[in-house]
Amino acid sequence: MATSISATGFKGGLCSSFHGSWGTSMVGEDYAMLAKSVPTQVRMGKPVRSQPMMKNVNEGKGLFAPAVVITRNIIGKKRFNQLRGKAIALHSQVITEFCKSIGADAKQRQGLIRLAKKNGERLGFLA
Repeated sequence: MATSISATGFKGGLCSSFHGSWGTSMVGEDYAMLAKSVPTQVRMGKPVRSQPMMKNVNEGKGLFAPAVVITRNIIGKKRFNQLRGKAIALHSQVITEFCKSIGADAKQRQGLIRLAKKNGERLGFLA
């Protein structure tokens, strides 16, 4: 009661045949060969996770971007970021004092700080 099934017509001319009985189990050499071909342990590497970075969409663009990049290369990234942080903090203080003098509330002050950041990006100060 041997049955033969053939699969043809696949791309590349793949041809597979089944010879045997549907009711028989796999024993003997076939089982031993299959058991050896299956790995006993599966090793999985750690997934690679990139660091989240806040990227400036206008990086390298803007009127002041070349000067900013040259300055960063001359004084070093760490010192440059310290200097940039101080400048941003000072500018935020100036905006806060301006808002106090004209009587603007905290929401308007926050809006002005966000606008200053967008303008800094467009001009290339955050390159």
